[in-house]
Amino acid sequence: MRRLFGTDGIRGVANIYPMTTEIAMQVGRAIAFVVKNKKNRHRIVIGKDTRVSGYMIENALAAGICSMGVDVLLVGPLPTPGIAFITTSMRADAGVVVSASHNPFQDNGIKIFSSDGFKLPDKVEENIEGLIFSQKMATLRPVAEEVGKARRIDDAKGRYIVFLKNIFPKKQTLDGMHIVLDCANGATYGVAPYVFEELGAKVTALGVTPDGKNINYNCGALHPEIMAAKVKETGADLGLALDGDGDRLIVCDENGKIVDGDHIMAICAEDLLRKRKLKKKTLVTTVMSNMGLGIAMKEMGGKMIRTKVGDRYVVEEMRKNGYSFGGEQSGHLVFLDHITTGDGNLAALRLLSIMRKRNKPLSKLANVMTSYPQVLNNIRTSSKINLDNFSDLQKTVTKMKKKLGKKGRILVRASGTEPVIRVMVEGEKRKTIQAMADELGEMIACA
Repeated sequence: MRRLFGTDGIRGVANIYPMTTEIAMQVGRAIAFVVKNKKNRHRIVIGKDTRVSGYMIENALAAGICSMGVDVLLVGPLPTPGIAFITTSMRADAGVVVSASHNPFQDNGIKIFSSDGFKLPDKVEENIEGLIFSQKMATLRPVAEEVGKARRIDDAKGRYIVFLKNIFPKKQTLDGMHIVLDCANGATYGVAPYVFEELGAKVTALGVTPDGKNINYNCGALHPEIMAAKVKETGADLGLALDGDGDRLIVCDENGKIVDGDHIMAICAEDLLRKRKLKKKTLVTTVMSNMGLGIAMKEMGGKMIRTKVGDRYVVEEMRKNGYSFGGEQSGHLVFLDHITTGDGNLAALRLLSIMRKRNKPLSKLANVMTSYPQVLNNIRTSSKINLDNFSDLQKTVTKMKKKLGKKGRILVRASGTEPVIRVMVEGEKRKTIQAMADELGEMIACA
């Protein structure tokens, strides 16, 4: 039983266990212990999003790392993929992100990248937990010149901006294109507008005035309707909405219609298949992706495989079997030929490049797949529910699955990042699946 780590690091209400300074300091010490050897001086990158609690957690992590004789490189607010990039670019031994991604500002989290820029596998996280809750590190306290030190990397944003711009084809520009860009008052506010403007686009920026408390609040990928309304108001070519830590993207077309991660994956997968650059002609996604995406991939001459929910599991499957592209319906898109984790800015640049090359509006490109009706309900619970022991719910799900047959799916799962049960029902008739999702939601809410 894991005590701290969920599907995407450690997460919770800031200043309440497990997101306390005491735990953060111990996490810092444990990371330093794991990466340390006797050969050379070690360095760990720490970045964060714009939450007010980021200062507190960042400093606690840095203190723990330095107390184990490892140096800290502080990059300040930077998107999660940017921290993965800086970690590998600076040949650091690990990278740490202080962020709760799409969660409200009062939450915070800790995500860890290894020296190769990939999120830690479950076994290493378990090892870190073991170190935190044991006394193994208690007697290991460096002194004098062996104590670590911390310094700020002032040009981290600039390095990441250059990296992103270099991914965009040299022969293309965004001249004449109008983009509505919503940065969710999060980590991308100091990066994304510059990337698209410097490539030639006219940018109408939203969510670029963080105050420590407004991250994800009525903005960004969680509320793409704000971006969509601004696109219709201004007549922009499309809208881009990022989440708080910048690792996922939701877009809307020139008509203000929302285009989710499944459609973006279909567009990009088709382009990669055309160029014969989709390794093994396979797209990796999760159980949450729409059935229509699998049908579209088959029609294109490719195939789709599913993993459990979480971009880290998508990446693990890609690395294990040599695939190059994958992602989630929620907007995490991973182009493994360029970066090691989901990157909303990079995904947007790939999409924009396709639009430029094919000279088509997003509304036309999105027709590459047709989605089955899908209902997603999130039921917040006051206490943890063991779904495996919820026999009445399991019986109802079995009965519903039988009714849907091969033309529908039901998924009920506990969130790995917050106290929520997620219900997804998919099928041919929206009225039918809506009734099923509502029934399941009521059963969970009354449990």
